[in-house]
Amino acid sequence: MSRAGGRTDRAARRAERSGSGPVRSGAAPARFPGATSAFGLLGEVLLVGVLVALVSIPVVTLPAALAAGVRHLRRYLLAEDSRLGMFWSDLRAGLVGGIGVGAASVVLVLVLLLDIDLANSGALPGGPVVAAVGWLGLAAVALALFTAAGLWTPRLGWLGALRAAPRSVTGDPVGAAYLVASAVFAVVVTWQLFPLIVPALGCVALAIVAVPERPRRRGRGDTGADGGGRDERGAETSDGAE
Repeated sequence: MSRAGGRTDRAARRAERSGSGPVRSGAAPARFPGATSAFGLLGEVLLVGVLVALVSIPVVTLPAALAAGVRHLRRYLLAEDSRLGMFWSDLRAGLVGGIGVGAASVVLVLVLLLDIDLANSGALPGGPVVAAVGWLGLAAVALALFTAAGLWTPRLGWLGALRAAPRSVTGDPVGAAYLVASAVFAVVVTWQLFPLIVPALGCVALAIVAVPERPRRRGRGDTGADGGGRDERGAETSDGAE
C-alpha cells in the first residue's frame, strides 16, 4: 500500500470511529457510536451525576432521576438525540409513580437499617443472622431499584418496570451481581467523601446502561431472558420522539 493510500485508510478509520464518516464496506458498525471519545463520555457521566444528585435532594425522587439519567446516557451512547430537554421530559414522566417507588424504598431502607443497628447492639437474639438478612435486604432494594430504573420508559411505567425486574434479574444473575457491586461502590465512595456522590451516581447510571449490554455467553436453550428488557429499552426512541 502506498503512503497516500495508508493515510487515506487511517483517515477513514478515524472518521468511522468518530461517527463523522461512513462505515467502511465489510466493517461492523460501532456498538456504541456515541462513546468514541473517552473524555466526552466522562463528561457526560459527570453531567448525569450532577443532574441526578440535584433532582434526588428530596430523596424520594431518586428513582425518577435515575431513570431519566439512564435514558439520557443510553441515547448519548447510541449517538441519538440527547438534549437536556429530553432528560427533563423523562423526569416529569418518571415522577408519576416514581415518587411512590422512592417513598417505599426509603421506608424499606430505614426499617432494614434499624434492624441492622438493633442486631449489632445485641438487643435481638440471633443478632448476626438478623444483620446478615438486613444487609441482603438492602442489596435487594438497591438491585430492584437499579433494575427498574433501567427498564423504565414513559410507555411502560413504573408498575411495568417493577413487574419486569424479576425476569431481568433471574435471566442475568451475573449482571445483577454487577449492579449490586455498583451500589456498594457508590455507598463506599460517598461515605468516604460526600461530594463524591455526584460522580458515583453518574457511574451507577452508566452501569445500569452497560451491564445488560455486555457481551456474554448464551446457553443452547437460552432464548434471551433479557430480550424483553432490550425490547422495552428499544421502545425509548419512539417514546422520546413522542
